[in-house]
Amino acid sequence: MIGVRKTFAAAAIVGSMLVGGVGGAMLYGATVLTAAAATPSPSPSSSSGKFVPNEDPAHEAGESAAREAQENAGQVPTVP
Repeated sequence: MIGVRKTFAAAAIVGSMLVGGVGGAMLYGATVLTAAAATPSPSPSSSSGKFVPNEDPAHEAGESAAREAQENAGQVPTVP
């Protein structure tokens, strides 16, 4: 009777490990495929590679002088 219990317990452990492994692999695969599908590839023709500053008056009102100087110089701003 004790041998049957040990065999049953071992089978339950192995079965739960298999189910958990398969379930985890399925979830991992689904997240990897979703992330790959959601990441768009950049289009080479959509960007000229030149920085274009935001000259909207509402944006300019909250901008520091250092940031505005970087934008005017054609640099990507590194200061807030």
